[in-house]
Amino acid sequence: MKKVLYFLFTKLVGLYINLLSFIFPKKANQIAYALFSEPRDGKLLKDKLPEILNETEKTIHQYQSEYFQSYTWKGNENVILLVHGWESNASRWEKLLVYLKKSGSTIIALDAPGHGLSSGKEFNIPQYAAFIDIMVQKFAPKHLIGHSLGGKTCLYYQSTYQNDSIEKMVILGSPSDFKIILNNYINLLSLNSKISKGLENHYLNHFNLTMEQFSGKHFASTIKTKGLIAHDSEDTIVLFEEGKKIASSWQDAVFIETKGLGHSLHGEELYEKVYQFLFE
Repeated sequence: MKKVLYFLFTKLVGLYINLLSFIFPKKANQIAYALFSEPRDGKLLKDKLPEILNETEKTIHQYQSEYFQSYTWKGNENVILLVHGWESNASRWEKLLVYLKKSGSTIIALDAPGHGLSSGKEFNIPQYAAFIDIMVQKFAPKHLIGHSLGGKTCLYYQSTYQNDSIEKMVILGSPSDFKIILNNYINLLSLNSKISKGLENHYLNHFNLTMEQFSGKHFASTIKTKGLIAHDSEDTIVLFEEGKKIASSWQDAVFIETKGLGHSLHGEELYEKVYQFLFE
């Protein structure tokens, strides 16, 4: 019953946006983009933080009119920066932290725009990458680890900023083609071609990127940093082929196929390989 109601709700929302596009096209595009870019999960409350985040040193950083939250597990001079994905937050790294802490490194995780304790309602990759750059400039991490859209943001970041201080990157379950994500949203709401074109134009006008350029495969082709890419063959959120696309264009990266870990990619064997890649 819930699935039927959700289906009807999405189609009614799409119908409203489609009708509005013929009367107030600019407003219709604004609503369509807002619904697409606003996460509905992943927020945290200061007084109800997960235990793994309570043990950290917490810092608020400013970026233009927004702010974002970071969490630090203090260690030695080697710094690892962790970048979570869509509708998640810094606590998603709890299982990987067990392995990373063995290195004695300082580990820093941040909350994305509109996630965790960070401000805002809109998530977009260029803004998230700007958050990463603030952390890189301040803490000079040697290792960058991203999951899902956080992984794609890491690819965008290194492709755009080309930071030599980052020696190794780990990309977990990341999508490549942004157009697939956008088309899934358009199909979910049955949005018309006017709205579809408007959404594509938004990325071109605001981020100066076409749908073809806004891909993990394209970003990876310009990266010289050593990389490890992992993707699960049974991932139902981001298809396995997406990880292969990224690997096909990244010159100095190894690809690991897992099975049975799903999109979360939490697994002892995989995390041991991540540790070996970073430290052995």
